[in-house]
Amino acid sequence: MKVADVDFVRSAASAADLPRDPLPQVAFVGRSNVGKSTLINALVKRTVARTSAAPGKTRLINLFRVTLASHPILDRFYLVDLPGYGYARGGEQTQAEFDLLVRDYFDTRPQGPAAVLQLVDIRHPGLTHDVAAHAWLATLADRRCAVIATKSDKLSRTERVRALQEWKKTMSLEVPVLPVSAAKGDGMEDLWKLIVTLLTPRA
Repeated sequence: MKVADVDFVRSAASAADLPRDPLPQVAFVGRSNVGKSTLINALVKRTVARTSAAPGKTRLINLFRVTLASHPILDRFYLVDLPGYGYARGGEQTQAEFDLLVRDYFDTRPQGPAAVLQLVDIRHPGLTHDVAAHAWLATLADRRCAVIATKSDKLSRTERVRALQEWKKTMSLEVPVLPVSAAKGDGMEDLWKLIVTLLTPRA
């Protein structure tokens, strides 16, 4: 997939700061330090999202407007980097504020096609926070969701197969988990195809 342009739009501290235009949005959801910002950078092949080695540092909803080059179905949309769940610098109160911000995002998002990519670390199948988050996302009937397993380069091929099977089982998924590696670039084309599919309006 060829990206013509990527613009950092804004960092939203509340639902009121979110853009109100009808462009579809792809929300990246996952535990702190699972690699959301890194994956966004790998996907668009440029550094637009800030990354940090310290978990729980992202405190805002960061929005990036992507323009694709000559795509017949999808031309522009938002990639949305949400605060991570499971850990926040500042303790439980800060994490509760993050959770509220994320919930407000889903409650107030403009109507139109929307997709949610839940990122999980392929090396740690079945973590409590991931399973709980997936169960909550499953209640969003009007959202299209998929699970993406990051850091696939950290495991051998045999270990990847075993981990992906375990993720599918613990999440009770009907479709496979997509493995990706931002470091190696593995799975990027498959991820692009998935995003286009999720954002394409149903007939």
